[in-house]
Amino acid sequence: MKFKQFTILLTAFVFLSFGLPKHLQKKVDKEIKDTYNVEVFEFKSKIIDAKVASNLPSKFGSDNLFEIKSKTKTIGYAYVSKAPSKTDEFDYLVLLDTDLIVKKAKILVYREDYGGEIGSKRWLQQFIGKTQNDELRYNDTVVAISGATISVRSMTNAMNDLLKSLKILHSKNIL
Repeated sequence: MKFKQFTILLTAFVFLSFGLPKHLQKKVDKEIKDTYNVEVFEFKSKIIDAKVASNLPSKFGSDNLFEIKSKTKTIGYAYVSKAPSKTDEFDYLVLLDTDLIVKKAKILVYREDYGGEIGSKRWLQQFIGKTQNDELRYNDTVVAISGATISVRSMTNAMNDLLKSLKILHSKNIL
């Protein structure tokens, strides 16, 4: 019986994880397993009504907000998006608990020659514990990095937009 349940859960996991490109999905899966301390989980797109999504500071589509479940219980949410750097964009992940508190922030893909320091665990730790009621400010509540000014400002703005969006979604009982 357990094997059958495992097979069903694994199949659901595979079929429900088409929202992200394979190279990003693999990185996201690893972070979810490490952050939530789970081996098997369900990763399902959380669709936000287009009318609501169009009025949010952050982008919400079918491929960037996901509900994470373990044994049919919601354990958190994953938000995957892009933010601009000097000449390109970088992909980032924010993992949230069920109270919409940031559990982890991670740079998934950084495409510039300079500024990659924003991907360091130490720098990204400053986002852990942030809530929909927090406001981040460059060089005040968010530490600046020499040589990565544009990327740091961009990540700060992206996190602020996400936190504001979460506050709106929460107030509308969507999350």
